Amino acid sequence: MSTGTKTAVQATRSFPAVLPAPTVDFVLPPELEAHEPPEARGLTRDGVRLLLGRGDGSGDGPANEVAHHRFVDLPHLLEPGDVVVVNRSGTRPAAVDLPVGAGAGADGRRSVHFSTLAADGSWLVELRRGDGPDPGGHPGQRIDLPGEAALVLRERHRSGRLWHAVPTDPDVPAYLARHGRPIRYGYVGRDWPLHAYQTAFATTPGSAEMPSAGRPFTPEVVTELVARGILVVPITLHTGVASAEFHEPPYAEWFEVPAATAAVVNDANERGARVVAVGTTVVRALESAAHGPWVRAASGWTELVITAERGVAVVSGLLTGFHEPQASHLLMLEAIAGPDLVRRCYAAAVDNGYLWHEFGDVNLLLP
Repeated sequence: MSTGTKTAVQATRSFPAVLPAPTVDFVLPPELEAHEPPEARGLTRDGVRLLLGRGDGSGDGPANEVAHHRFVDLPHLLEPGDVVVVNRSGTRPAAVDLPVGAGAGADGRRSVHFSTLAADGSWLVELRRGDGPDPGGHPGQRIDLPGEAALVLRERHRSGRLWHAVPTDPDVPAYLARHGRPIRYGYVGRDWPLHAYQTAFATTPGSAEMPSAGRPFTPEVVTELVARGILVVPITLHTGVASAEFHEPPYAEWFEVPAATAAVVNDANERGARVVAVGTTVVRALESAAHGPWVRAASGWTELVITAERGVAVVSGLLTGFHEPQASHLLMLEAIAGPDLVRRCYAAAVDNGYLWHEFGDVNLLLP
């Protein structure tokens, strides 16, 4: 299968008009929200917990086995010849605080979250008031930013929460480097430096929020993976904002699947080895570049939403954080691992005190 010619992918509406509800349902106790990086809790990055959910198609264990590990165990939970696909997108300081004034939140904070560069050249942004979204704004409104810059709101995105906006400073990444800070939601009690929101693979800046499934990886874990004959290859997908208050379908995000990665993934599938995606972003990129059971080199914007009805073509395992009740990402987990295995994992995670969100623990699904 040739993968040398890169396919340009345009953003197309590839999700149902109304998303089905995940069959996995649970209550997330507040005490299971990770409020700070694991390093602040006395752990190393690779010291977070890992909940393994294994189906009857892998290994020698019983159907839908759930087991408790630390992330450092990952190389010994996979097999030589398996392929681990990671996201090399780096996190930008995508939140910009506005001057305190009328309309501020209870804590006096107003901010703008820069999400993604849209295919039409505008930027998708979210207006924030305190720890929540700001429902205000109108087309044509000018929002003054620090550093003598401004945003002009153009029109609402179909989500109703985000705006297409045009910044007066055309070099948004450089502007954010001077005036931005990492996006932080209410469950994280204080600001943390940008390096706390970077993964070991962050070589291509562009994400509004960290591709957090890759955060526990350390050079030692990667070295052990490679030493055991497990291949590690990259894709790029620049993530947008994903406020905890909303469970809407994702919007167009830019991705790239290199030809070398496509070749390795195709070889693994031909050999019957596992292709383990590190994060839902990797699943989205690989499946956007799939043509039947084959992956081609591709780049562009994708709006792909993966449900059980749609299924997956090339991914056979997933390492991911724990997602909130009714989050659309749970549909992807169910498509990869099946609802029963996902239900068992989430019940075990709640019962055993696993931590949620970007600084929390991780779930390895090997159906």
